Amino acid sequence: MLGEDINDSEGEIKVSFGYQCNGGGDGIPSGAVKGVESRSDIPRNGSFSCLSGAALSANATLANTNICNGLIGSDILPSLDSPNSFRRVLSSPSLSRLDILSSSLQSSMSNLSCSPPSPVGSYETDSYMLKTMSVPTRSDSFLNAVEVQVAGGAAGEDRVQAVCSEENEWLFCAIYDGFNGRDAADFLAGTLYETIMFNFNLLDSESKQYVPSIDSASDESSYSEMEVSSRSFRNGVLDILHRALSQAENDFLYMVEQEMEDRPDLVSVGSCVLVMLLHGNNLYTLNLGDSRAVLATFDEGNDMDQSGRLKAIQLTDSHTVDNEHERTRLLSEHPDDSMPVIAGKVKGKLKVTRAFGVGYLKKKKLNDALMGILRVRNLISPPYISTEPSLNVHEISKSDHFVIIGSDGLFDFLSNEEAVKLVHSYISSNPSGDPAKFLVEQLVIKAAHSAGFSKGELLNIPAGRRRKYHDDVTVIVIILGTNHQTSKASTCI
Repeated sequence: MLGEDINDSEGEIKVSFGYQCNGGGDGIPSGAVKGVESRSDIPRNGSFSCLSGAALSANATLANTNICNGLIGSDILPSLDSPNSFRRVLSSPSLSRLDILSSSLQSSMSNLSCSPPSPVGSYETDSYMLKTMSVPTRSDSFLNAVEVQVAGGAAGEDRVQAVCSEENEWLFCAIYDGFNGRDAADFLAGTLYETIMFNFNLLDSESKQYVPSIDSASDESSYSEMEVSSRSFRNGVLDILHRALSQAENDFLYMVEQEMEDRPDLVSVGSCVLVMLLHGNNLYTLNLGDSRAVLATFDEGNDMDQSGRLKAIQLTDSHTVDNEHERTRLLSEHPDDSMPVIAGKVKGKLKVTRAFGVGYLKKKKLNDALMGILRVRNLISPPYISTEPSLNVHEISKSDHFVIIGSDGLFDFLSNEEAVKLVHSYISSNPSGDPAKFLVEQLVIKAAHSAGFSKGELLNIPAGRRRKYHDDVTVIVIILGTNHQTSKASTCI
């Protein structure tokens, strides 16, 4: 079944976008993918050549969110969404989206108590939030750029974003896999990227501008100093991603607490978070939950131009009760609760052990907003869901071929190795094709086969009812290097 093409499902793919970097060799050419953008006026020396994204919905959900008095849904998300295309936007708008939200947050930041204190740094929430409300100049961050290319969209409760600056050679991708509603994923899509950008002014200006080069090391001592500086810089980037997520969590739960009298359902709304930042040869990941980033790399000793074997390396941790490490951590953190895991779920509610939002599993006050069977019984020692992300940085080598990032809906049907094999086979025979859309199409074929349907029969089932057979699925495929689209290799399964 796998490897079969779907030619009549265009209307079912809710999000589909592609991007080819200037000088990307055999990458996705402009026009090959609907809405693909390319730049011809920027020198190309970066570590990725092209990317594609696709998403398919299974959940029925409202088009927009009403959280934050509707500002997210009516004023912010429409300006971010450009499903099926990349578009150019100024990277430093005169009015920040955080400023739009600040009137409902700034005056009450001292009352933020909905989530555990951030373990990173010792800054006060009030002063930190006020600091990040000011619009930075382009010199404030190594991510600065005159303009960026932006694409994004929604499929069911999933949201996806991709922001690229060839000028400064960086790529930001994020998948927010919402659950119990899409408000948390909407909030992340509307604010997290901007929060991360603002917080990069915390990096020391010298480290922001210093990009180490082995050639600059004249002796062993200077090489050592270069390594220390490079390591410090990478740690600083990870710390900023962490801080931005903590700030977003505090802001979101504060809004939930303000609005839960009218919308008690908000206390159960949450999202998994997967953020990938590619800058130079460093690939940074932050994740909460069970979305994944999977690297396809050649075995040591092989490169892109030689026959070799590809292997799949998962760059992110899976935060679920099925992960023995996570289950052990959960049990050890709640010694007075004999039943933190019930029927394979945290307090009988969630399979994920770390997530954004879901305030009712983090604070008793929010749990009490729910009525009857919706309320968690015996919430003895909250929080039960952690907001502590897994953070990782991978230094890209010549052996690295591509990266797949996807929500768990993809990996319900495909293993890491199967996904890598499919993408590699596809781009080898279709160098101008769309590997992300292809992966989604293969998932549909497998889901239909598993349910005993034809592909057409499955896709004819309305969103909502179709959730019985597959989850919302979102995929981004990033081809690494400047000329890595095609190569000879076999894949290990």
